[in-house]
Amino acid sequence: MSETERDYAIGYGKPPVGRRFQRGQSGNPRGPGGKKNLSALLVAALDEPVTLASEGKRRRITKREAIVAQLVDKSAAADLRATKMLIDMLKRVEEKAGAASPEPAKLTAPDREVVELFVARLRRQIAAEAAEAAAFARPPQDEEQFTTESRRSQRI
Repeated sequence: MSETERDYAIGYGKPPVGRRFQRGQSGNPRGPGGKKNLSALLVAALDEPVTLASEGKRRRITKREAIVAQLVDKSAAADLRATKMLIDMLKRVEEKAGAASPEPAKLTAPDREVVELFVARLRRQIAAEAAEAAAFARPPQDEEQFTTESRRSQRI
């Protein structure tokens, strides 16, 4: 090996100029190695492809799709546990998606009239029930007077 003249020292913590990190470039371009967390492992496992044979044809789908298909099939076959799991899953998906209930349809004039009549009828019924309850809920003194008055009217 021939020794060349250098105007800088090479050694520990002093790499050759051509091997030093370039400005604006990461020291580890592939990113951090190491362990993946549980959610990353689960997503990777569910996204693996699997080959299914259905109706004489072979299809390649992900494990996630296969699980959902099995859950729906069992639910359709009256498996109560699968049905409950499917309904719970649908609720969570709808909550995450923020699926608001569809906007109610506008009421037509005859529909509005029917609703107003119904509400008025309910209000009258509630008022009548409240008046009836108030008549039976008198204080004990009033009951004694009421009973003595009724006895006097019966004697006459």
